[in-house]
Amino acid sequence: MKYPVREGLAKAQRSAVHLEMRDIYTPDDAEFARWRGGHRYHDNPARLPDWWAPWRDLVAEATARGVVIRRARIVSEPVTDYIRFEHHFTFANVAAGELVRWLPRREAADIALPGTDLWMFDESSVLFTFFSGSGEVVDREWRTEPAVTRLVSSAFEAVWERATPHEEYNPV
Repeated sequence: MKYPVREGLAKAQRSAVHLEMRDIYTPDDAEFARWRGGHRYHDNPARLPDWWAPWRDLVAEATARGVVIRRARIVSEPVTDYIRFEHHFTFANVAAGELVRWLPRREAADIALPGTDLWMFDESSVLFTFFSGSGEVVDREWRTEPAVTRLVSSAFEAVWERATPHEEYNPV
């Protein structure tokens, strides 16, 4: 299970949803450091780094076969620098074919949420990702029990309904 998200997305037939709930991920990421140093892509997908191409191609292939890919991010406000970095780079996710929305954590307080970030594919399998306190991935776990998929589906749909589309969200 070297690239489980890629594997799940490659097998998806109808839908893939991604729920992100942390305010920082991989703080030592080189791209984040470049962004903090002032580097910007100026919303130009043609200028993205080489490491982006495999994800872009995977998303394009999945959406071409009819898979709807939605990403929802629950964020604390005021946002962290890492969330500002993610917001800056999200134009690339959208250009690749993802639908992305943002929800301030305050507006998610009454939603029953899973305890960690996740991907769900075709509403039948969930890939939970577990992080260290500093935002490094420490483990992943696939779950397919109907109670788990119902919880994840319900939580994601509640978040999606309340969240603001990427194009309209202004991180504060």
